[in-house]
Amino acid sequence: MATRRLTSTGSRLTVLIVVVIGMALLTGPVASPRAKGARAPAPSAPTARTDGPQPVAPLAVPASLVDPELDLRAGPVPVALELQLPSLGVRASVAGVGITANDVMDAPMGPAKDPVWQQAFWYRGGAVPGALSNALIAGHISGPGGRPAVFAQIDRLGPGDSIVVRDTRSGLDVRFSVTNSETYSLDEAADPAVLSRIYGAGPVAGTRPEPSADGLSHLTLITCAGRFRNGTHDHRLVVYATRTG
Repeated sequence: MATRRLTSTGSRLTVLIVVVIGMALLTGPVASPRAKGARAPAPSAPTARTDGPQPVAPLAVPASLVDPELDLRAGPVPVALELQLPSLGVRASVAGVGITANDVMDAPMGPAKDPVWQQAFWYRGGAVPGALSNALIAGHISGPGGRPAVFAQIDRLGPGDSIVVRDTRSGLDVRFSVTNSETYSLDEAADPAVLSRIYGAGPVAGTRPEPSADGLSHLTLITCAGRFRNGTHDHRLVVYATRTG
């Protein structure tokens, strides 16, 4: 998965150099809870036509997933999310990851039987899945000895396939539909335009996630692809999805 070498200055992140490491990942700001206002009294007479399109209520977004004071350099933390890929029969717990002491995005690994290989990783520097921005979830394609890992088959996802991110605290299901997938060489994955598409404009520029240009909620899945050489795979597979109502 494509990752970036980062450094932090105060609360901002500054991109120093793009790096690529095998089986790594990257996404998510905290969404504010919806305000609870008192019910307004009913008007005594209609003030607008009621036979036209009615306003659509904003879609719910998972509440805060991590402590807002949690340093991006802190290690992986469990978050109350479950990633579901129904067409592949995948249900995976999710960890929130930041950057390591070496200024690269964290890529948790472990022994062959460690459950980390079947876990998904949400980048805490990006958006919460469902927000009107871009969230990124990554996972390993394989573990020690070449054993299939959680994202071993995401190359089978096609347009229209469903991706569900469940808030395990509330049972809220945030649903996405796959739009397309792309495979990038390491050089292509290091291109700023590609990075912005994968991670969103904010994190790539070293700032907080920015609203998406089209006003929609986007989710990106990323894993390794291609041949394994020099300690990493030589391509990255990226699946793009948009939230559905």
